Amino acid sequence: MNELTVRKAVAGDASEILNLFKIIGGESDNLSFDENGLSRSEEEEREYLRSREDLNSEAFFVAKLGAEIVGTAHYTACSGKRMSHKGSFGLCVRKSAWGKGVGKALMQAILDFARNSAKSDIVFLEVRCDNERAISLYERFGFEKIGCFKGFFKIDGKLIDFYIMEKFLNS
Repeated sequence: MNELTVRKAVAGDASEILNLFKIIGGESDNLSFDENGLSRSEEEEREYLRSREDLNSEAFFVAKLGAEIVGTAHYTACSGKRMSHKGSFGLCVRKSAWGKGVGKALMQAILDFARNSAKSDIVFLEVRCDNERAISLYERFGFEKIGCFKGFFKIDGKLIDFYIMEKFLNS
């Protein structure tokens, strides 16, 4: 059995992350990208990761099963004095790694970072209303639905609704 590890991404992960996003984007309509992945070159991705390595307000994590990156999570604290108490994140896991604790491990890394490094009080996210697997994960970590954004995505001419969920970290 492959060991599951989660760590901050480094510039050397760029190629594998970009390839992973193409795979995951082709497996799911739950993300903002499709099978084409991100519109960044490997060098742009390397620089993007490098620029986030030492930030307290933002972090990009990778989850590995053995030697393979199978999931990512990205947290960003809001900027500006009146909004810096909160932040949001996105998480994605390759289908072949579903049910293996990857989402749970990434969630723990995100919440630890938000609480301890970003010093956030509130974490929020958007999730497709029909993504029951993700909603269940978020609810297990104490997130609550606070609203619905109608038409958050438009895929093949169809509007897709998303829940907005939040968690208070220090209460």
